[in-house]
This record gives sequence, C-alpha cells and structure tokens, in this order.
Amino acid sequence: MRKLMLLAFFIVLLVIAGCNSTGTITSLDQDEEIVRIGYQKNGPLLLLKSLGTLDERLEKQGFKVEWKEFQAGPLLVEALNAEAIDFGRTGNTPVIFAQAADTSFTYVAAGFSKYKGSGILVPNDSDITKLEDLKGKRIGFSKGSSSHYLLIKALETAGLTLDDITSAYLTPGDARVAFEQGTIDAMVVWDPYVASTELESNGRLLIDGEGLTTDRDFFVATETFKEKYPEVIEIIIEEVAASSRWANENPDELVDMLVPILGIDEAAIRMMIERRTYGVEDLSEEIMEEQQEIAGIFYQLDIIPKSIKVRETTE
Repeated sequence: MRKLMLLAFFIVLLVIAGCNSTGTITSLDQDEEIVRIGYQKNGPLLLLKSLGTLDERLEKQGFKVEWKEFQAGPLLVEALNAEAIDFGRTGNTPVIFAQAADTSFTYVAAGFSKYKGSGILVPNDSDITKLEDLKGKRIGFSKGSSSHYLLIKALETAGLTLDDITSAYLTPGDARVAFEQGTIDAMVVWDPYVASTELESNGRLLIDGEGLTTDRDFFVATETFKEKYPEVIEIIIEEVAASSRWANENPDELVDMLVPILGIDEAAIRMMIERRTYGVEDLSEEIMEEQQEIAGIFYQLDIIPKSIKVRETTE
C-alpha cells in the first residue's frame, strides 16, 4: 500500500511539473513546451503560419506551436486575458478596448502602416466628391474599429463631426450588402473589403487613410509569457520580419497563398497586396502617441469607459 501511495504521489508531481504558471503544458512524451499563437485571416501571422518557418525554428528550441484562428481582434485579446493563447496580432483599436476593460496583455511590436488599404467608399455614380459632401449622409462602419477612428479624423478635416452624419454600425460584410443595396451612402472599411468593393460593387475610393491614420497591426502577448520567454518573443518577431520580406518580394506567390484562404477574387487580393508593405518595427514614441490619441478620442466620445495610458501596457 505504501509503495502504491508513493507511486501515486510521484505521478502527481510529474503532472504538476508539466504545467507552468501561464497554463502552457509541457509534453511528458516529447519534452516540448507549447506556444499558443492567435491569428486572423489576412494578417501577418497567417503568412507566418502558412510558411511554417516559425514552427521549424521553435521546434529546434524545444517548443511546439499551436495556431488558433480568431474571427476578430477583440476575441483574440479576450483569449490573451484568459491566457488561452500566449501571443497574437490585432488591429489598433481592439487593444484600446482591451486596456480600458483592464485586460492583462502587453504590446510587443508594431506592423508597418497599411493606410492605403483603408478608406471611405462611395458608389461610382454618387454625387459625393469631397469629404464635406458627407454631411447629412448615412455612413456604414464597424463601431469601435480602425474605420471608426478613420472616419472621425476624416470628418474633422472637413470641419464635421459624427453628429453631422447618420452612423450605421455594421460589420464589413453587412456594410458591403447595405452599400450594394443603396441603403447607405458610404462605407468605411479596410482591405480586402475595400479592394473587392472597388472591383466588384462599383465602389469608388473617396479617400484612403493617408495623413489620417497609419492603421497598424500590433503584436501582443500575455505579461507572464513575455517575462518568462523573452527569447521566444524575439524569435517570433524575427520570423514575422522574415515572412514579411518574403511577402514583399514574392507578390505572385502571396496571391496564390491568400486566394484560397480568404475566398476572395484574385484581382482584389492583388490590388490589396500592391498597396501594402508588410513589416514589423519597434514601438516608437510616434506610434504610441497615435495609439494614445485614439484612446483619448474614444474616451471623449464615450466609446470606452475610462481614460487610459497606453504606455502602461508596454512597461
């Protein structure tokens, strides 16, 4: 009986040893630790996953990568907060909402600006030719998204505010339907929706994000993962940079990769790629100042519940 009790005790110790404080499990058979990465379709981490280079490199370090797909940035950040994933990528606004909701995460790096692929679309035959013409119009956009911020900044340059338009809070897909049916006068969205609307739904790009927003990706991680595995974070960012260079240098192969994954017409994918440069960079003061501006505007408009300091999530 005593031998059985000792055996059971040692089995429990082995199971405990297979888990760390982040909830990541170490395989008792392969002695590999799991790195759980959240990604979205059409994001830079999708490229990295598809190329397989990170999996190969981390395997040599004793880590196995588990890829978890998310339909939207807010869901990905929620998973970070629950420590269901260790690392991920999202847009510039989900992290604002997450911090305002006291979500535990930390910024790691930023993606290159992709402002050329974000903008305000109107029908080809619309009499809207300048931003001032948006006054009194019904405009579709996703509430709290990067498009929401772009619209605010665009209206500002024309001496307008959100009070001067009728806001229609719609997902990109629903906005596209409303745009085609003529129930909205304009829509604000990002690629590949911009490109597909231009090519397939008689959309005209009134303005893109130039001078208004950089519309960056942000790479984020749990605080515990960043503290425990800084070398893994470094490897991930290095491989993101490498896969970004591959994407910029091999547009035809990138089109072939994305068309079946995104299920969007090849011409729209090519247009999206032609006006985007993939890449990753450090969190500069300028980058974080724009994030702080977004947070400040969203707080003033009661879009987030409290004032935040975005730099607190990088320290």
